Amino acid sequence: MKILIYAEHREGALRKITFENITLAKQLGVPFEVAVIGSEVGNLQEELGKYGAEKVVFYQNADLATYSPDAYAAVLAEAVKKQGADVLLMGATSTGKDLGPRAASLLNAAMATDCTKVELDGDDLKITRPMYAGKVLANIRLSSAVKVVTVRPNVYSAAEAPATAAVDTESVDAPGFKAMVKEIVSGAQGKLDVTEADIIVSGGRGMKGPENWHLIEGLAELLGAATGASRAAVDAGWRPHDEQVGQTGKTVSPSLYVAVGISGAIQHLAGMSSSKYIVAINKDPDAPIFKLADYGIVADLFDVVPRMIEELKA
Repeated sequence: MKILIYAEHREGALRKITFENITLAKQLGVPFEVAVIGSEVGNLQEELGKYGAEKVVFYQNADLATYSPDAYAAVLAEAVKKQGADVLLMGATSTGKDLGPRAASLLNAAMATDCTKVELDGDDLKITRPMYAGKVLANIRLSSAVKVVTVRPNVYSAAEAPATAAVDTESVDAPGFKAMVKEIVSGAQGKLDVTEADIIVSGGRGMKGPENWHLIEGLAELLGAATGASRAAVDAGWRPHDEQVGQTGKTVSPSLYVAVGISGAIQHLAGMSSSKYIVAINKDPDAPIFKLADYGIVADLFDVVPRMIEELKA
C-alpha cells in the first residue's frame, strides 16, 4: 500500500491537518508521499520534513496560484496515478469536502469522509466514521482499487519527527477552469479557526444577545481558545457563520469544549461530540448538553463566566 497526502495550504501557510495526516501515515507504517499543488510553493518542504515527510512533490503552475476545485482535482488525480498511490489522504476541511469527491470521481474511487480513526488491517484499511449525526460509529472498508479518505481535524495529534524531505518539482498543465477562488474574506485577523483549535469556548441562545459576547471572548482569550457559536446564535446574527459548530456548521474535535448557554440540540452535538472533554454551563438542569458533558455547571452563566474570568486573571 502507498499513500499520497494532499498538503492543504492557504496564503503560503500549511494547514495543521496536513501534519496530522503525515503523523497518521507514519503510524500506519506504509510508504507515503506528500503532494503540494500551487504556484511558487517550494518553500514548504522544510516544514513538511519537520513532521516526517521524506518525499514531497510540488505540482506547480502559475495558473494554480489560487484554488480551483476542478483544476486541483484533475492535477491531484493525475498525481495519484503517476505516483501509483492506493490511498489519497486529505483533511475533512472545507477544502477537503470540496476537492475530495471531485478527485474520487476522476479516479473512480470509493470515498470515506470525516473519518475519526484509520487503521491498517492486513493489506486493507479499516476506517471508523460517525454517522446519523454522530449517533453511531461505523466501521467500513473501501473495496475500490484507489481509495479516498478525509480525516477529521484534531483527532490525530501532529507529532514532530524530523526528516530530510527529498523534493521533486513538476510543472503541470492547468486544465481549463470552471471555477476559481478569487478572494477569501477572513474574519478578525489572527482569530483561531475552530476546526484547528485545541480549546473552544462556544456560546448559544442563552447569551441573550451579541452585547454579552465579550464574556465568551474574554474566557476564550484567557484559555488560548477559539470562539464558537451554536446555530441559534448565528441565525440570530450575533456571530459570523465561520464560528458555527454543528451539523450545518463546522465539525470540531478539540481537547476541551466549553459550551456556554447551549441547550444541546442534536444538530449541535453532532458537530462537537468527539471533543475529548466537554464542560457545559447552563441554568436548565434538564438541558440535553448535560447528557454528553464530562463536567456540568447548573447555574446562571452571567454569574459563572465572570467568576471564571476573574479566577483565571488572578
